[in-house]
Amino acid sequence: MRDVAFVVHPDYSAMSWAVVMAFQVANSVAATEAPPYELHFVSETGGKIKTACGMMLESEPFTEMPFHTLVVGGATNPKASTPSLIAYVRDAPKRHRRIAAISTGAFVLAEAGLLDGRDATTHWTHAPLLQAQYPAVKLDKDRIFMNDGPIWTTAGGAAGLDLSLALIENDLGADFAKVVARELVIYHRRAGGQSQISKLLDLTPNSDRIQAALTYARDNMYKPLTVADLANAARLSPRQFSRAFRAETGQSPAKSIEILRVETARNLMEQSRHSIDEVARQTGFSDRDHMRRAFVRAFGQSPQALRREARLSANA
Repeated sequence: MRDVAFVVHPDYSAMSWAVVMAFQVANSVAATEAPPYELHFVSETGGKIKTACGMMLESEPFTEMPFHTLVVGGATNPKASTPSLIAYVRDAPKRHRRIAAISTGAFVLAEAGLLDGRDATTHWTHAPLLQAQYPAVKLDKDRIFMNDGPIWTTAGGAAGLDLSLALIENDLGADFAKVVARELVIYHRRAGGQSQISKLLDLTPNSDRIQAALTYARDNMYKPLTVADLANAARLSPRQFSRAFRAETGQSPAKSIEILRVETARNLMEQSRHSIDEVARQTGFSDRDHMRRAFVRAFGQSPQALRREARLSANA
């Protein structure tokens, strides 16, 4: 049994519940008599704590009880912590095996000095403030989660699920973490090295016809994908399609297809052991040099550099 404690406080963000849910599901799918995790909610005062969404959480008061994992939840907006909370978090490494922060929970860890000289991340909107207030933190604002020794930090939001699955995998193995991910109906479990902001979010067409063209493109990524091919999938003439596509996405079909290709290729580079040539072939680039140039335009790095970062993050 692993005790996991969630530090809650007034203005505790409801998105931090994503992490709680993963451990709850892990307990429900475990094929053992004893569940692998026991969950606790702790706060300075104990009792009921009102969260940011108005929901009341029952909590235990801070004690010296050691936990396997201590998770500091984020607030809607970062603010100075109370002396009692900082003292509790500052002493946490002496008692707990590992410590995680969700989104702006990184501010609490930084204020307690736990992130000094460590690699860390937080939600991209709050990253500049965290770096300005705590320059000793080695902040990477474009990672969904990071691990440095016993300290884990995440961007929050949906990235909290990715972090919790990584923690579960760390405890119980990759196969068990996959079972939990399936139970949570997660389409794709991301590695920590992925970017917080996906360029695919820019492709949000309103009409079914343009969406059909993008679906066709995703299903046929390995093909050249001409405008005529996409227009045929949308049941429009090439001229009508190009005009409608730009009106709905703000980009040309060619640019959008490149975005689809580099995002898909990046996932393959980070999650698979395929060679660079094989990734280029599967994602429709004419060769590895064509893919490298597209990566540099999109991410400012080569495919090899992104794969190296992902492996270093995984090994850490």
